[in-house]
Amino acid sequence: MLKQGLQQSQLQKLSPQQIQFIKLLQLNSVDIIQRIDQELIENPALLRASDEDAAPADKETETNTEEVSSEDLSVEDFIANETFDVKEYVNDEYDPEGFHLSDEGDEERKERPIVESHSFHEELQDQFNSIAESDKELAIGTQLIGTLDDDGYLRRPLEAIVNDLAFSINIETNLEEMRRVLHKIQKLDPPGIGATSLQECLLIQLYRKDQNNLLVINAIKILDQHFEDFTKKHYEKLTKTLKITEAELKEIILLITKLNPKPGEAIDNTATQYITPDFVLIEQDGKYLIQLNSRNAPDLRISRSYMETLKGYEESKSPSREQKETVQFIKQKLDSAKWFIDSIKQRHNTLLLTMNAILNYQLGYFEEGDETKLKPMILKDIAEETNLDISTISRVANSKYIQTDFGVIPLKFFFSEGIATEDGEEVSSREVKKILKDAIEAEEKSKPLPDEKLMEILKDKGYHIARRTVAKYREQMNIPVARLRKEI
Repeated sequence: MLKQGLQQSQLQKLSPQQIQFIKLLQLNSVDIIQRIDQELIENPALLRASDEDAAPADKETETNTEEVSSEDLSVEDFIANETFDVKEYVNDEYDPEGFHLSDEGDEERKERPIVESHSFHEELQDQFNSIAESDKELAIGTQLIGTLDDDGYLRRPLEAIVNDLAFSINIETNLEEMRRVLHKIQKLDPPGIGATSLQECLLIQLYRKDQNNLLVINAIKILDQHFEDFTKKHYEKLTKTLKITEAELKEIILLITKLNPKPGEAIDNTATQYITPDFVLIEQDGKYLIQLNSRNAPDLRISRSYMETLKGYEESKSPSREQKETVQFIKQKLDSAKWFIDSIKQRHNTLLLTMNAILNYQLGYFEEGDETKLKPMILKDIAEETNLDISTISRVANSKYIQTDFGVIPLKFFFSEGIATEDGEEVSSREVKKILKDAIEAEEKSKPLPDEKLMEILKDKGYHIARRTVAKYREQMNIPVARLRKEI
């Protein structure tokens, strides 16, 4: 039976300003510039300081933003709203100076050149256009090329692409015709493009080499008939099966390793992606300081003309309905501009507060750049140092970098678990990983160290770590097991 009833409950809801701040906080220095540009386009009340219409920065005042946005009011509600005071906007109660993002003074701002580039899909399409024998074949080839992943592989089943062609561009085809067109694509440059697996990719490249070369013939035989043994490095089994010497097998392996496992990247001419650091570490008088990198961010101001329009409304003794509707629109835009400037300012302060806490916590590393100086540190540690929420620290650390004398480093690098030594001292897991990495790099490649041996090495250095933990750290560093590290 359905019943009606009243129930009281407490719910925590974020205000629009809080939501906006959270979204801005997780953006890095490149994305925040794009976000500011987007806001400048969408909100005419928000301007750059260089704009002639920007309000002058001649007063120091405090922010006074209403909790409830007028965007929730209709025009009729707004006209009837007697509490609205135009003076709140025209008397500069909101700081017209806005927020100055750049700390670099008159330093020359260098712009990076725009690089014209083409993706490998476009390069392949240009090649295929010259060999397509019919409009239908061109359409099928275009569909196949567009389906290739960025590394050059075709991972979508041909059956699904047949259906795509039928539903999207009304072309009826079959698997045999699809395979014929795909075979043509696989003959394009670079070799290996259009393969459906790594095995096929490598074989395509070998078939483009001299087929009279015994080395090539044996390499094809290994990849075609003994691929699993090859990937698992069962070298003794391969030498016996193929009746070749260990030296000959070594030459074959060298030939195969020179092949390109990701042919799509060979002709990917997209512009190089540079990491733009969000913070810059500088040393001044023996002390380390954090600067927020905001070179390309504009200074934000409130529109002068929008303020003057509101002044005109205040001076009008009997404003028309059109004037009142205009004021409603202006009030919404000014509120939005205020909130955005406040959110940017709050983001700026939160980033610096968090990064300075990380600097103080990991000062030993910043002084020498030695990973073994890193202290165990988790999000909760910085949250307690800054009196911020753990989720806020997580958003700051995500996808952000700091420029140091030791390179550009992601903030996530400084966070790690703690491990207790036999002396009871807690050290960072990064220190343990570095020891593991050094041991593996120094191992004899023909007899790589198993996890049990690595565990013993750590134990000799005072780290009592289980074998499964050693395996976990090794996998986190993308280092394969000993058998797969073996070389001849």
